[in-house]
Amino acid sequence: MERKVVFSGVQPSGGLTIGNYIGAIKNWIELQDKYDCYYSIVDLHAITVPQVPKDLRRNTLEVLAIYLACGLDPEKSTIFIQSHVPAHAELTWVLNTISYMGQLSRMTQFKEKSQRSEENLNAGLFTYPVLMAADILLYQTDLVPVGEDQKQHLELARDLAERFNNRYSPTFQVPEPLIKEEGARIMSLQNPESKMSKSDENENGYILILDEPEAIRRKIKRAVTDSIGEVKYNDEQLGIQNLMNIYGVFSGDSIEEIENRYEGIGYGKFKEDLADVVIEGLTPIQERYDELINDKDYLEKVYREGAEKASYIANKTLRKVYRKVGFIQR
Repeated sequence: MERKVVFSGVQPSGGLTIGNYIGAIKNWIELQDKYDCYYSIVDLHAITVPQVPKDLRRNTLEVLAIYLACGLDPEKSTIFIQSHVPAHAELTWVLNTISYMGQLSRMTQFKEKSQRSEENLNAGLFTYPVLMAADILLYQTDLVPVGEDQKQHLELARDLAERFNNRYSPTFQVPEPLIKEEGARIMSLQNPESKMSKSDENENGYILILDEPEAIRRKIKRAVTDSIGEVKYNDEQLGIQNLMNIYGVFSGDSIEEIENRYEGIGYGKFKEDLADVVIEGLTPIQERYDELINDKDYLEKVYREGAEKASYIANKTLRKVYRKVGFIQR
């Protein structure tokens, strides 16, 4: 039996957080034994906001090294840099011609970003969901691991696949969401109503995978809690709920076990132990990362071979698309 195809990617726009690890990468590791997985570092997406070129290059290699350090295996998965597969940009142009302005203008992330940075309201920011759709459709993807906040982008990919299939005959697999409920959404340590993000203006809101132990302790110590003073999992204590989710993922303990362990014990001791658990969980990843980031030859081998494998499948899809829209074969 052919295995189902999974596609996902992360932007190389700065250090990855434990939110990226828990909500995405940790899940990807489990998926690579069950599915045919394509994991990309989506550098074309990153330039919708201004980047310092040398930083973008460094961040791209950093994300690749983090992928590998966390446990992604280039023997099991196709791991590649998006800009190394030109078919992503080429398919995007074709899909742009069947994308409606009204639909793109209703994209939640575009509305939010356009309000935050009107001086950088470029066309790429408007159409990057079409590039995201191209990323997915190129590989005839069956399943896309998504959080609740990304469902809208997957809906666009599904709409474009169906629109193209209806107009030109069946061409694209219509992808389905793969949603992992537990631990899928890690929130800001300073505002537990918003998702943890490396673009947070307050650095105490997120923990980076590569943060030093003292930085992790400081950020957890400063994490927002409440005046109730009990380690309980409920919607009245969003800050503590978020910290318990992090504790559960890194320790393997259930929420019930954590509640029982800290019954009658204040937040101070809980936060100290949480810092220990996170540091212990990240230490082997950081040690492996340090080895990988200094082995440029190996990283280059991984991304070159990954791009070759990805290009083979992507180009098959693109040739089919080009033929159907009426382009002469090159």
